[in-house]
Amino acid sequence: MGEQPIFSTRAHVFQIDPTTKKNWVPTSKHAVTVSYFYDNTRNVYRIISLDGSKAIINSTITPNMTFTKTSQKFGQWPDSRANTVYGLGFSSEHHLTKFAEKFQEFKDAARIAKEKMQEKMELTSTPSQESAGGDLQSPLTPESINGTDDERSIQDVTQDSDARAEINQSSLPFTHSTTIGKHWESELATLKTNNAKLTAALLESTANVKQWKQQLTAYQDEAERLHKRVSELECLSGQANVLKTHKTELNRTIEELEAQMKDKEEEIERLKKDIEGAKELETQRDTLSQQLQEVETRNRDLVEQLADFEQRLEKSQNEQGVFRNNLKTLLEILDGKIFELTELRDNLAKLIEGS
Repeated sequence: MGEQPIFSTRAHVFQIDPTTKKNWVPTSKHAVTVSYFYDNTRNVYRIISLDGSKAIINSTITPNMTFTKTSQKFGQWPDSRANTVYGLGFSSEHHLTKFAEKFQEFKDAARIAKEKMQEKMELTSTPSQESAGGDLQSPLTPESINGTDDERSIQDVTQDSDARAEINQSSLPFTHSTTIGKHWESELATLKTNNAKLTAALLESTANVKQWKQQLTAYQDEAERLHKRVSELECLSGQANVLKTHKTELNRTIEELEAQMKDKEEEIERLKKDIEGAKELETQRDTLSQQLQEVETRNRDLVEQLADFEQRLEKSQNEQGVFRNNLKTLLEILDGKIFELTELRDNLAKLIEGS
């Protein structure tokens, strides 16, 4: 699975000035994503941050690291492997506290993983040491085969002295024949030949040792180069994961912007309809205003007519009152006249009856 991001936040990244060791040097122009990564194959936690395609933080968390809050929104931690001190400036104290808690959590996890690894190595190394016991042997080297330079010198001197002693013995009285002298001469020649062979073998072994040292140096350089390459690939893998995370965030942001754009377009259409409706309402308002003016005009006319009617009614009522008063007076006069006529009739009747 490789490394996977397990926590991300955004902050301004700084590094301590390597010359003064006091001032902070910003490594990002704006807030960037800072992520915790976990490599389950090596059981390692790392802090990685990218500014574009450049890795500005690549710090492996160890049990000896300490994250320090220097203010409400700023924190720092030293990295001895990178020979620097990283600093992060957050937008709020909450983000700083969350990052510090994650740092302590992953630091404890790294410490526990290291202790388990040490226990595992101790358990695996103890049986192998016990089984090795007394079976350990010295490795074969050219010196162990041919002897050291001092041993070879002593051996050559001893051989030469023995040969000279034997030659001197061959020069004793005539009892030792010439055949014995030749025999020792051949032995001396054989010893010289063997000595030359041993010297050649020593030189060849020395050359092989130098070649082996050169090969070992080349292998060490190659191993160091491969280790650096692995670190670069791990960094690139972390960058790829960060870029993938950035891509996911950008896709999510694009989707959100598209949804917002769609909502805005719908709102624009709705506003257009509202504007059209407002125009219609404005037309209706103008029509109603005109109608209202006409109604007000008619209302004024009606008010004037009503006032005229009221005046006429009042005049009519006054005339009716006068008429009623006149009629009442007339009725009273008629009643008097009728009463007089009645008396006159009664008198006439009495006269008629009396005659």
